[in-house]
Amino acid sequence: MDDRQLMENMLMLEKGACDLLMHGTIESSSPDVHHAFTCSLNSSLQMQEQIYEKMQQKGWYPVQQVERQKVDRVRQKFSC
Repeated sequence: MDDRQLMENMLMLEKGACDLLMHGTIESSSPDVHHAFTCSLNSSLQMQEQIYEKMQQKGWYPVQQVERQKVDRVRQKFSC
């Protein structure tokens, strides 16, 4: 397994952890449990972002650039 595959696996696992923690946060039965899940979710989201940024720097996670007009149209469509 090379570095790229390892990072891809790490990113996939971290995304899965974020998904589980988000559902735990939503379904929390008490403020203390909600807080614990929220803190864990935020940590997991930070880890996911760090992995993503490292992969992007290495060219392993290419990002398509979008025209500003398209972004503005989507933003207007979903704004309240």
